[in-house]
Amino acid sequence: MKHGKKYVDSAKLIDKTKLYDTDEALDLCVKTATAKFDETVEVHVKLGVDSRHADQQVRGAIVLPNGTGKNIRVLAICKGENTKLAQEAGADFVGAEEMVTKIQNEGWMDFDVLITTPDMMALVGRLGKVLGPRGLMPNPKAGTVAPDIAKAIREAKSGKIEYRLDKTNIIHCMIGKASFGKDKLVENFDALLGAIVKAKPAAAKGQYIRSCVVSSTMGPGIALNPNKVGV
Repeated sequence: MKHGKKYVDSAKLIDKTKLYDTDEALDLCVKTATAKFDETVEVHVKLGVDSRHADQQVRGAIVLPNGTGKNIRVLAICKGENTKLAQEAGADFVGAEEMVTKIQNEGWMDFDVLITTPDMMALVGRLGKVLGPRGLMPNPKAGTVAPDIAKAIREAKSGKIEYRLDKTNIIHCMIGKASFGKDKLVENFDALLGAIVKAKPAAAKGQYIRSCVVSSTMGPGIALNPNKVGV
């Protein structure tokens, strides 16, 4: 695979044989984000669990201390008094049956997060086949099915992210933008890894965090020492 000149120059700053401490890794991540746009900084954590087993699932959500730097478009599916509460909390789109129909019949997907209340899940459940593959299906563990819909919307808007295992037992999450600078990214990183460590399943055996890599959108991956993250 051929890389551009900027990537090649950035890669020269990284020692591929080294496992970096968090501060140094994220400092390098900011320095290697040389694109003309504000690159997203991502974390990829491989865990010593088996996602095929129900008792080894790792999933949850956390509000990052410094947000994500992304404008999150929230769709709230609710009724009655919750409609007003959702609008006041800053939801971009609010509705009930008409929103479900719009998604089903028109393929409308102009939102990043769908938040609903428990009493609306029978309605939202119709969208499982559409939302599930995109990771947009509301879930209580992610805080997107919540009795207090206003609080859930404010958290989503302020930088709440969901972490969950993929089929290869890796968690992929954004922790902000390169423009945040090292210090804010370190705070967000520590918050995320702390949450992942707290979510360690009782059935997990051996080393829990097997590897951890950070990178910007267009930059090279930087490997961290797995024994020094999330502690």
